[in-house]
Amino acid sequence: MELGRLEYLQALVTEFQVTDSTEAKEQVLANLANFAYDPSNYDYLRQLQVLDLFLDMLSEDNESLVEFAMGGLCNLCLDKTNKEYILEANGVEPIINCLSSSNEETVVSAVTTLMFLTTPRSRAQTTALPVVECMLRFSLSANTRLSNLASIFLQDYCSPPQVEEARNLSKHTAVGIPLPKD
Repeated sequence: MELGRLEYLQALVTEFQVTDSTEAKEQVLANLANFAYDPSNYDYLRQLQVLDLFLDMLSEDNESLVEFAMGGLCNLCLDKTNKEYILEANGVEPIINCLSSSNEETVVSAVTTLMFLTTPRSRAQTTALPVVECMLRFSLSANTRLSNLASIFLQDYCSPPQVEEARNLSKHTAVGIPLPKD
């Protein structure tokens, strides 16, 4: 007997909740993030509270769980209802925190998600000064994906005065200077 789409997604969520295996959790979360790419799954994923699951996973120590959760949110946030849900659930702050990840995919998904979440109402939060400073650093990255994405963010989502203020602040900070060793 073939499971319907909702039942299959429910089985994945249940497996994630009951398993003690880190590897199984990673695999299930990766599958859920992939299903989040298809708009025909949005209603089901909302019904199963997968957006909350993804948001909760952003604070995990396991980089793979964070990567898959961030990718899932990135896939879901183009939808207006999902975007509003993420904004109402105070999801911007944990997404901003993912900008400091050492995982390239997590960072790329976080930048993209911030772009998708930017609305007139959320702009103050998604383009806060620390975010703009971070995007300025990313725009100088040797990583072409990241530098291009950050440049687009600065050009399309930030005002020239915001970028100038961040540039001026960056000139007076020690960002990027390694701390002395003991």
